[in-house]
Amino acid sequence: MNGGEVMTATIRNPIIRGCNPDPSILRVGDDYYIATSTFEWMPGIQIHHSRDLANWRLIGHVLTKDTGVDLRGVIDSAGIWAPSLSYHDGLFYIVYTVVRTRVGAFKDVLNYVVTSTGILGPWSEPVFLNASGFDPSLFHDDDGRKWVVNVQWDNRPDRPSFAGIVLQEYDAQARGLIGPIKTILRKECLIEGPNLYKHDGRYYLMLAEGGTGWNHGISMARADSVDGPYECDPATAVLTSRDDAAYPLQKAGHGELVQTQSGAWYLAHLASRPIGQDRRCMLGRETCLQRVVWTDDGWLRLKSGRTAPALQAASVLDECQWDAESTRDDFDAETLGLQWASLRAPVSDDWASLSSRPGWLRLRGRESLHSLFDQSLVARRVEESFAVAETCLEFAPKHFSQSAGLVCWYDTKTHYYLRVTRDEDMGVVIGIAYTDDGQYGELNESRIVADEWDRFYLRAEIEEERLQFFASPDGKTWSRVGPVLDASKLSDDYGAGLHFTGAFIGLCAQDFVGRAAVADFDYFSLKYELAANITRTLRFSHSVTGNSGNLNAVAGAGSFVPGRP
Repeated sequence: MNGGEVMTATIRNPIIRGCNPDPSILRVGDDYYIATSTFEWMPGIQIHHSRDLANWRLIGHVLTKDTGVDLRGVIDSAGIWAPSLSYHDGLFYIVYTVVRTRVGAFKDVLNYVVTSTGILGPWSEPVFLNASGFDPSLFHDDDGRKWVVNVQWDNRPDRPSFAGIVLQEYDAQARGLIGPIKTILRKECLIEGPNLYKHDGRYYLMLAEGGTGWNHGISMARADSVDGPYECDPATAVLTSRDDAAYPLQKAGHGELVQTQSGAWYLAHLASRPIGQDRRCMLGRETCLQRVVWTDDGWLRLKSGRTAPALQAASVLDECQWDAESTRDDFDAETLGLQWASLRAPVSDDWASLSSRPGWLRLRGRESLHSLFDQSLVARRVEESFAVAETCLEFAPKHFSQSAGLVCWYDTKTHYYLRVTRDEDMGVVIGIAYTDDGQYGELNESRIVADEWDRFYLRAEIEEERLQFFASPDGKTWSRVGPVLDASKLSDDYGAGLHFTGAFIGLCAQDFVGRAAVADFDYFSLKYELAANITRTLRFSHSVTGNSGNLNAVAGAGSFVPGRP
């Protein structure tokens, strides 16, 4: 932490940026923790820490290679949903859902609980709870009893799929659910994400309402008994941004409450920041924080008196900043940093090694970027819509089926890939492969012949919805590769079906003939600029040559001129 004069912290939303949805917030003593969904990415369930509610840092994960979880084969935006974090009698609890089927009439889901005496683990092996629906949370009543609430899913075509909120008791000694299952609330609208609280002798049920998109919000209900009957809040929403399409924070909803040491209340929730003409949320659903108060008649309201989430708020706590994270990873550590994630399975030395060539990350090529099983891909969340990613690669492909490079990723159906590969006629080439809502293509007309290059410096520059790739043999003289691409397609709002994650940038390698071709990466950097003109600040002094290519179907409207004022 940084020293200096003590002052009250300022909360600037989002407090945790990039793909960090479904926040579950908890205070233990003077420490605050937030757990968020990770879907198909491993390690599972990110944990952030704060002491002032304004400054947060990633400190660990719950589901790792040492905790039994298998996501191989789950489709995009399935996997780990909506963890709920709680603490009682010296023990941390997290309940969460593993989603195996999420498209169509059925939801094949498994709900689990894990425990630990410390927030950094080790966490217990998962204990199965139920499979009736998703979004479970655990409530510790003041009489010592514990209760699990979750969504009841109904697959029948003549019934509402979201069939209400069900309640069942949890036996901590037996480590399982006991007793009858009771539906405690149904509403005509879609409700999910239930959380129970007790305030002034009443039980309060917080709900995510209206779906996870533009109509999202948070509502409340209350009862005198934990199993109801529950009366709904006369207000239509405690929090929502559905009433103002131009507001900077959209899709606000799915939240949890926390009370400070001094008795103040805050609401952690998700929201998204749209960009560009099409208002797509490339950064995914992010975590925000609002000050809330209880009214004289016993209902929860935002302190601002509005329902729209505030962009900024005062914390009641003294500021406690963390040391700034490095924007560059030189791969000198024994393990990858906490910010790195892999798809569906933990990183392992057989395909991602930091020891085979010290100071380098060695990826061994495996399956394609469309695979739901064994990809050699590691990536980091994109946290701002002005970003520059860069790497240096040594790679000697022998066949067109061997590739390695820099990938701008949403999921297996939508991504852009700046790769080094081999062409039978041209030799080693640098070019762009892409998948656009499931349709694969290559920009062969914009390839760079790089047969004489010893190293391949690769860069991706994002200015909101505009993405431009570059390549260099020395890290000084850069050439554009391909046209300006539409970065906003890397979002929840593009393509067929529902999506729940956000944009990532990372490194990957493929070898379709099974020879595990070796790709060595010297470093990876990811920098953000909050103002436009990232090119001038980061690369304006370097030489740039053109190699635009053409991709009208993928490129965004307008043109992106590097170095523009």
